[in-house]
Amino acid sequence: MRITVTYYLDVISSWCFWAEPAWAELKKRYHDKIEFQWKIALLDKTGLPTSREQEEWFYRRSGTIMRSPFMLSSEWFEPGKPEYLAPNCVAEAAKDLGIRDDHVRLALAYAGLREGKRFAEWEIAAEIGAKRARSTVIEARVRADTADFHLLQVTQRPTFVLDSEIGDRAVFSGFARVTPLVAALDAMLDDVQAYTAHAAHFGAPPA
Repeated sequence: MRITVTYYLDVISSWCFWAEPAWAELKKRYHDKIEFQWKIALLDKTGLPTSREQEEWFYRRSGTIMRSPFMLSSEWFEPGKPEYLAPNCVAEAAKDLGIRDDHVRLALAYAGLREGKRFAEWEIAAEIGAKRARSTVIEARVRADTADFHLLQVTQRPTFVLDSEIGDRAVFSGFARVTPLVAALDAMLDDVQAYTAHAAHFGAPPA
């Protein structure tokens, strides 16, 4: 039986940046047991800071909470911008080029959040990622995934959705550390294995 972990993110999100080690650890630990995928959940003006000073305050808070030895850069931030489509569409477009892992979006996140590159500009984002990103097909896909995220009725990025074929679901919104995710996945794997063992002994339910 299959278990799927869906990671909803925005490339510009600092909390998603901090959650990447947890994501990498999950993929390493469960690579042969669980299917992993990521989808874009665009931040809108309700989740974006209103000034660079406010952005830096948030960076100090999250950086301190995560015990980071460095502070993120706010040089990429553009006050008043309602969303950051370019870096997210570039990351999504890479999937169509066969790059379905994390490399392109991590390169984008690092360039903006660590190096301060203005990756909200299409030209800069495209230099980092891929030029197909400006197509209407890619934007439509990004917005569809963002709409699916909102149906979860959560607000934080990162959000991790854990689903199994037996109908179990766990949603972790705003979690950046690996421990609670591992606990939930181990419990789900145990339940799936129990169902498999039961099916081997008793088969399908009577009609």
